[in-house]
Amino acid sequence: MFESFTTTRVQVDEASAFVRYGGEGPPVVLLHGHPRTSATWHRVAPLLVQRGFTVVCPDLRGYGQSTGPTPTADHAGYSKRAVAGDVIAVMRSLGHDRFALAGHDRGGSVALRLALDHPGAVSRVALMDCLPVTEHLSRITTEFATQWWHWFFFAQPEIPERIINADPDNWYRGDPQRMGQENYDEWRAATRNPDVVRAMLEDYRAGLTIDRAHEKEDRVTGKQLSCPTLILWSLRDDLEDLYGDPVLIWRQWAADVRGHGIDAGHHVAEEAPADVASSLADFFTEQPE
Repeated sequence: MFESFTTTRVQVDEASAFVRYGGEGPPVVLLHGHPRTSATWHRVAPLLVQRGFTVVCPDLRGYGQSTGPTPTADHAGYSKRAVAGDVIAVMRSLGHDRFALAGHDRGGSVALRLALDHPGAVSRVALMDCLPVTEHLSRITTEFATQWWHWFFFAQPEIPERIINADPDNWYRGDPQRMGQENYDEWRAATRNPDVVRAMLEDYRAGLTIDRAHEKEDRVTGKQLSCPTLILWSLRDDLEDLYGDPVLIWRQWAADVRGHGIDAGHHVAEEAPADVASSLADFFTEQPE
């Protein structure tokens, strides 16, 4: 995986970010989702390098080989604002003050927060298989509660850790052939680490509490994404089934937004890497009208 890429670690206060980067050209950051690591991009990243980008793939705070602080009652250490700060620190350490950004799933939530909090740093943002958490919560239906029950299970104190860590291989299931063996092995090692499991749960706990509060503040102040925004979603996942066209929802959050679906399941970077890379590269190289 990631042939010709370099790995490094960037310390950010009580956290440290494990980072892969490679290529030459305009910088692009790829943020993975739950419960993956940056290795989920192993088929997409080389294609973007071929298109002339410098590609940076960090593990989110506490995920994979990154580390995070000791959890606190307010979950602030795992808020999307804190994780977005990690990405800013990583990019500055690599000499990049402004970059294009793509985030999938939970990484999409981090990308949203980063683009809202640091608009001068983000030239363009692609948000994949995600909505703002407040948009999900304002649309709770029986179907959502049934299919996304893990959000509320993960939010419980201590119980999820005990259940997941008792048998992580049964809880987190993956196919090494579909994922790629090295990606699978890295992901499996992470899911067997109780510290990683705790951090992933803190991500969800922060989502329902402090992240939700931050988004409510955004709505009150009318804050929107100021950069061009691309929305991508997996056609064989349930986002469109639950909400219809996600672009219509995102138009409340971004002035310049467009998007389309990709024929894949939820882990789209592993299942449809050529389509993902092409969509991102075309968007990131698009000239303003």
